[in-house]
Amino acid sequence: MTDTVVIALPFFFRNAERIATFLGAEAEEYTADCFSRAVEEKRRIVAIMSMGIVVRKIAPLLTGKWTDPAIVVVSPDLRYAVPLIGGHHGANRLAKELEGLGLIPVITTATESVGRDSAEMIAERSGSDILNRESTRTVNSAMLGADVPVHAVQGPALVIAGPDVSILVKRGEYTIGIGCRNGVAADEVSGAIDHALEEAGIAGEDVLVYATTAKKMNEAGLTGAVSARLGNLIFLDDNTINAQTGLSPSRASRIGLPGVAEPCALAVSKRKELVAKKKVYGRVTIAIAR
Repeated sequence: MTDTVVIALPFFFRNAERIATFLGAEAEEYTADCFSRAVEEKRRIVAIMSMGIVVRKIAPLLTGKWTDPAIVVVSPDLRYAVPLIGGHHGANRLAKELEGLGLIPVITTATESVGRDSAEMIAERSGSDILNRESTRTVNSAMLGADVPVHAVQGPALVIAGPDVSILVKRGEYTIGIGCRNGVAADEVSGAIDHALEEAGIAGEDVLVYATTAKKMNEAGLTGAVSARLGNLIFLDDNTINAQTGLSPSRASRIGLPGVAEPCALAVSKRKELVAKKKVYGRVTIAIAR
């Protein structure tokens, strides 16, 4: 099944089939519920109709720029392709693909419209995800007026970055929060991670980052285990951990925290959703979020 659908009013359906063939997508005639289904099932939507129809239909369905699909509106005469939603998240690229059919992409995102890169574009090209997404506003604004340096860091390494630095890490869907006892060994941590991933039915390559409290920065067994997996380990400050909600009861209150594994997994996750609540494996506690 393709992740792209082309939706058109019945009169323009032949154009939809042409675009769908070009993109390797599905073509669908417009119905009252077509957008609600497409937003749930597809990552890219091309709509051949007036922009007003599309806006009215999708407005109640949108949840956020990082989760909404890329939506491009194509004028019925096949002259223009206008990214409506998700310009930095695939819609600009989709509109530019349609240049192959002679359409003119109308790009309105600030950086791309003036020929500059964006943090999201760099992440896309490098096959990465942006860990601290709120940073992109500041970074992209800076990119409008100057070249922003990109630093590639090879691990094992620790990176301490401010809020105006976008951190790109290898692409993945899941985040793993780790709590552990003092002096834990690397094989204990690796074994716990393996058990947790197996129980959740998640492949190791689908892990975006691992996270723990900054209080564990000197735990050699923990850092060694994540480094051996070629993973990214993030150390979170108390304020970040304390800001998380909806957690299981934890004995971490003794060190002034509501927990370690669950809040750490949630804090660095994309959807802020726990898929595996904390579970203790010997001297290691693991939680998984996405």
